[in-house]
Amino acid sequence: MKKEISVGGQAVIEGVMMRGPEKLATAIRRKDGSIELLETPFVSATTRSKLLGFPVIRGFVSLIEMLIIGIKTLTFSANRYELDLIEEEKAKGNQLKQKSKVAAKTEELLSFALAFGLAFLLFGLLPYKLSDWMQLSKQDFYFNLFAGGIRIAFFVLYVYLISLMKDVKRLFRYHGAEHKNVNAYEHETPLEIEKIQSWTTIHPRCGTSFMFFVLLIGILIFSVLDTLVSAFILHKPIPVFLRLGFHILLIPLISGVSYEVLKFSGKNLKHPIVKLMTIPGMALQRITTQAPDDSMVETALVAMKAALDMDYSDHRVTRIEA
Repeated sequence: MKKEISVGGQAVIEGVMMRGPEKLATAIRRKDGSIELLETPFVSATTRSKLLGFPVIRGFVSLIEMLIIGIKTLTFSANRYELDLIEEEKAKGNQLKQKSKVAAKTEELLSFALAFGLAFLLFGLLPYKLSDWMQLSKQDFYFNLFAGGIRIAFFVLYVYLISLMKDVKRLFRYHGAEHKNVNAYEHETPLEIEKIQSWTTIHPRCGTSFMFFVLLIGILIFSVLDTLVSAFILHKPIPVFLRLGFHILLIPLISGVSYEVLKFSGKNLKHPIVKLMTIPGMALQRITTQAPDDSMVETALVAMKAALDMDYSDHRVTRIEA
């Protein structure tokens, strides 16, 4: 019998973060083969507040929480990975110049600004301008269908292109290790590396599937609301920049609905309509999850055991403080 969902996570640099009912556990594989483990208490605001736990609202709150957690754990894993690089260079007799905290913070902020600007251009402005150039502004459904199709195409192309990078490929292998462990746990398979490896790297609750739901549901909701706004409020086609601003304000609604759809699909995988809806996201996971080696599976297993308060003493683990 399949277990109730109580664990999930994400890949980080040379490791995996797992989120259990009451804690986060991030396991990092160091160059010497040991595993470092960081455990931090965490209880979602959706369980601490009745209001934030309401359907749709909880989806947007969970998205914000996971974005914050994702940035923190990726930064943590990057710092641990940098320690290995420093030790390697020292072993070669090379002197490394340390960055000042100001320089490091400035570089980080510039990276975030560049990433945000690129995302806004590819998934916001450019699809809308292309739809407008196609003279679809008077037809709200076709405008959003075309713009949504462009966003999906950009998303798939972006994922494919970054998957060709060596470091990202390795990240995707840890992503596969995370999924194999969760699949094994949920189906009550003995948590042994060989048995975990027999499971697929595909999982219906993956963030990749969530992103696809966001893109698809966005087309539907944007089309309906645009039609109402242009017909009953403006009485004319919606200007491109007004439409873009209006749609940005709808992101909490879109993400909340997408979360509920993903949650529903995870519990009703055998339903024909659900199977059809999950095909795009599951197909894309063939890029975002790759086959892990045993050391990656073990790293993810340590993170999962820690997140679920299970015994991990049979693994070579060093606990560290944040």
